[in-house]
Amino acid sequence: MKQQNKEIVATDKILKGLELAYEKLIEFKKSKNSKMVVVREGKIVFLDPDDCR
Repeated sequence: MKQQNKEIVATDKILKGLELAYEKLIEFKKSKNSKMVVVREGKIVFLDPDDCR
């Protein structure tokens, strides 16, 4: 397999893992009824997990 193909496969796996982690984070926040903390435009913002995704 070419080096470029290996890099594409690795990138795809990493992105799928990040998506899965994000989904699990949202589920966890919903179960604990807690807010998600994010930074938007340099400001800290608290979001309801039901508004995510």
